Amino acid sequence: MKNSKGSMVISLDFELLWGVRDKKTIESYGKEIEAVKVVIPKLLELFNEYDIKCTFSTVGFLFAKSKKELVEYIPSKNPGYLNQNLSPYNGHLELVQDSAEKDSYHFAPDLIERIASDPKHSIGTHTFSHYYCLEPGQTLSEFEADIIAAKKIAEKNDIPITSIVFPRNQCNKDYLNVCKTLGIPIYRGNENNWAFEGNRDKTGKGYVLLRRIFRGLDAYINIFGHHCYSWSSIKQDKTMYNIASSRLLRAYSKKLSFLEFLKIHRVKRSMKYAAKNGLIYHLWWHPHNFGADMDKNFESLKKILSYHKDLNKKYGFASDSMESLVKTIQQNG
Repeated sequence: MKNSKGSMVISLDFELLWGVRDKKTIESYGKEIEAVKVVIPKLLELFNEYDIKCTFSTVGFLFAKSKKELVEYIPSKNPGYLNQNLSPYNGHLELVQDSAEKDSYHFAPDLIERIASDPKHSIGTHTFSHYYCLEPGQTLSEFEADIIAAKKIAEKNDIPITSIVFPRNQCNKDYLNVCKTLGIPIYRGNENNWAFEGNRDKTGKGYVLLRRIFRGLDAYINIFGHHCYSWSSIKQDKTMYNIASSRLLRAYSKKLSFLEFLKIHRVKRSMKYAAKNGLIYHLWWHPHNFGADMDKNFESLKKILSYHKDLNKKYGFASDSMESLVKTIQQNG
């Protein structure tokens, strides 16, 4: 790859309640989910102000305009998780209202249409059903059926799908061939470090807790490095592109508000490292993360985007979606 300039990639895991339904309820988290109706337009406005590109990795269910339409796209093979609480087909559909107008927890066709109307941005898949690719019980063929459904409902809305973000970062390398076969050559891999592995824990709750602690610390101080990537490392072979994660932009926390400046400084330092060295820096989060303390979250994001503008002027540090980054790689060889 003949490119001496770095770039910041942003991808968002757009999932609404489907992404947290096994852990939270409408009663406990509904306000944050409903707030996404405000968050997405504000993000688009801010991205436009700072000329930022973004990939919105969207759960397929959100495309439906009604429960009837959603059901029409449900594949015949559903995930056979041993933990059936993980499956949205195991009772949760009963909570879904008849139409998108009545149910902002499970549908978002208007928001998707608004995103698609801006040519700077791309819409990728976050699977059809928020599918967990490393959970015991599910199979490769069930995953394939899920992705086919995700592509079909997107294509009905004239949206071609060429990228995927694996829910809960459960990036199953054995499933990448399915993505490639179905015309999805771009994915967001995980940071190359033990603390960020997307696989389910096989060594006990202590290891899970240890990883969580170290990931939390790394959000504020540099423990594991910048997680920036060279252009040449992205293209794994002739057909697949791993736009690996660099940093989850954690939501503002009242309890940790005294550390907010460290969190932003951590992001900025890595951005500068990427800009100076011609590397890729990939930032991601969920729109619903901004649902609480919205003003504080947007204040932090604005600081990051303003700093990107400075780095762009000084080093030519670009902005890309996952798709536009790959397009640049393909054009430059």
